[in-house]
Amino acid sequence: MPAIRTRHLCSVAAALALTVAAPATAATAAGSSAAALREVMFVGNNWDGTADVIKSSGDFGKIGRIDVIPDKDERMAQINADPIKWIYFMAIRNSVGEGHDQFVDDMYSTPDGRSVVVSRPSFADVVSLDLATGAVNWRFPVSGYRADHMAVSPDGKRVAVSASTSNTVHVLDIGTGRELGRFATGAKPHENIFTQDGKYIYNMAIGDVNTQTDAPWLDWTKGDRRITVVDATTYQQVKVIDMRPKLDALGLTDYSDAVRPAVFSPDESKLYFQVSFFNGFFEYDLATDKITRTKTLPKNPATSDDRTTFVNDSRHHGLSMSPDGSKLCVAGTMDDYATVVNRTTLQEGPLVTASKPYWATVSGDGKSCVVSESGTDQVTAIDFATGRKQVSVPVGDHPQRVRLGHVPADWTSPSAG
Repeated sequence: MPAIRTRHLCSVAAALALTVAAPATAATAAGSSAAALREVMFVGNNWDGTADVIKSSGDFGKIGRIDVIPDKDERMAQINADPIKWIYFMAIRNSVGEGHDQFVDDMYSTPDGRSVVVSRPSFADVVSLDLATGAVNWRFPVSGYRADHMAVSPDGKRVAVSASTSNTVHVLDIGTGRELGRFATGAKPHENIFTQDGKYIYNMAIGDVNTQTDAPWLDWTKGDRRITVVDATTYQQVKVIDMRPKLDALGLTDYSDAVRPAVFSPDESKLYFQVSFFNGFFEYDLATDKITRTKTLPKNPATSDDRTTFVNDSRHHGLSMSPDGSKLCVAGTMDDYATVVNRTTLQEGPLVTASKPYWATVSGDGKSCVVSESGTDQVTAIDFATGRKQVSVPVGDHPQRVRLGHVPADWTSPSAG
């Protein structure tokens, strides 16, 4: 892959060329469009079937709410009419859903801020919702029976979604829902990440996380877990990264190789990632293809070490990085805390009490880590500089993914929200 520095210089040069060539009227229109948008955070309330829209920084106050299942009656009629779809729907409810339907996993707004695109696990689809009316713009049924994590391209025009039961990632035009391509992965594709230049997609396949075969000696039952890297233009596989031999080389044979949430360093030379069952994370060097550091974080004495009690095998699930790359923020899901870690020393800061924090992201101003507390139905902001809690904001039932996005500057919730 080309050097990151070279890619950035090329991107800057291209941008300057376009700026010079663009007519003044076009530049004015673009500026007007940008001024008409408001940066926000979307919080997906998985069990509610709603998404709360909150401020992207400051007090993170609530702005509005969106109903992400306005077509629920139609979808349920289809599921009830198809025995196979009904079986999978109920299986999702009674396994990964912890007795609840999973109505929103991930969401991203379109570049114009007029729509939000949502993956809906229990409905096995991706939909685009009009933010003004709440109506469905388009719907894309994924292959198989469950939709999962998504990623949006740097230009905001494409969205990649994991179809977890078919071991496939679909890449869609975010404006029309048209499929642009797809690629095969390992077992149960999960997290997707576009590189900064938009040229590659990294997909993390986590294997079967809802079985009870969690003992290290039964690890082989979890399926083919790997990172698949594809060309984001041709959707052809570029490489596969298998963490199993890399963990074994460090003597960590009892550790899972199921890569969960992951985040690149700003120069994309390092990948930080969590794995199933582990209270901590790893640092992976892309150039040497080696795990270079391991960080074990404190255990909560009240948390059982029985792996079968971990929700979907994830002891810790949620990882983000400050914009300058100096701090990592970790959601210690089963240990009921979040903490900011110094990336140079790997020393953790205060353990901020949080109830089953399920995700970690970065505020719009880059100063805070925002975690979703699925156990208490709130999101909590933690200051990157001090590692201390700033504020908590109530949201809907079982918040999971939190994403930055945009809405029109004068937006209010549609009547369905």
